[in-house]
Amino acid sequence: MSNKSYNIAVLPGDGTGPEVVDEGIKVLKAASDKFGFKLNFEWFDFGGDRYLETGEILPDSAVEEFRKFDSIFLGAIGHPDVKPGILEKGILLKLRFELDQYINLRPVKLYPGVPTPLKDKGPEEIDYVVVRENVGGLYTGIGGFTMKGTPDEVAVQSMVYNRKQVERCLRYAFEYTRKHGKKNTLALCGKTNVLTYTYDLWERAFHEIGEKDFPEITREYYHVDATCMWMVKNPEWFDVIVTGNMFGDIITDLGAITQGGMGIAAGGNINPNGVSMFEPIGGSAPKYTGKNIINPLASICCGIMMLEHLNEDEAAKAIDKSVMYVTGNKIKDMGAGKMGYSTSEVGDMIADGV
Repeated sequence: MSNKSYNIAVLPGDGTGPEVVDEGIKVLKAASDKFGFKLNFEWFDFGGDRYLETGEILPDSAVEEFRKFDSIFLGAIGHPDVKPGILEKGILLKLRFELDQYINLRPVKLYPGVPTPLKDKGPEEIDYVVVRENVGGLYTGIGGFTMKGTPDEVAVQSMVYNRKQVERCLRYAFEYTRKHGKKNTLALCGKTNVLTYTYDLWERAFHEIGEKDFPEITREYYHVDATCMWMVKNPEWFDVIVTGNMFGDIITDLGAITQGGMGIAAGGNINPNGVSMFEPIGGSAPKYTGKNIINPLASICCGIMMLEHLNEDEAAKAIDKSVMYVTGNKIKDMGAGKMGYSTSEVGDMIADGV
């Protein structure tokens, strides 16, 4: 039992975001009531509708306000009437960079009863975590054009990392493996045979930190292409994977489809010493907006991650157990409109089972 109180900023966002957020909060409230801590939610309307109405995306004053919260609970960003990239860069990437959420944490966990495209694999085999560096590399936008629009046009975008960025990501991954790893094994995913500067830095730091400060943790290395192959052929090999921003973006979406799709994939943008943000991996799915048929499990699983981050582990495990029961015994399919239950009914079942 905990008697703590936490202030949570809620950013429902666009499309079906508000619907899945409602179910996530419903389950969080059930857990907080049962385990004796308090969650104080405050809603913010940043997203496509506000942008279309006011031209405002995310002012700097809002970023400063978010710093005062213990966590951010996000629905989805993306509006059919707003050009792709405007909201994503203006809200998601801005928050990640401004709040220095330098870890993207992505559990790849297949729940009981959830179908996977991987032949002869089940929950025992698909249960690992990817730690992705979240604010460096190609995503910083270092580069540019020369002679744009001509036959001689050159486009450059650079993968830039400094030692500090690499070390803090690796240390987080080692510490996460020490606390949560099932096999006490951390694998570095890179491309040292081609990216001979960037991933040489990653690999050297990986072994130096591991040998000095985490000698009990087994270290492995996989090229990114091999990682993708083994995620399909032998996902049971993995425990915790750590990688850079671009490779992490790619392999976590591959991981999501092996765990049943975007409807159940949750993610965290983590600043271990600041404000973290938790979001479902799937988009805003505007065609399902208001129909009460979208799968809310990813948002509910984000709640599990948020509670773990807040050290409310008992409550997190109770939600996780309830999700496992519902997926194993109730829901027929992960797709919108195919679950056999409405969005709110799924939330009710999991909240009742906490």
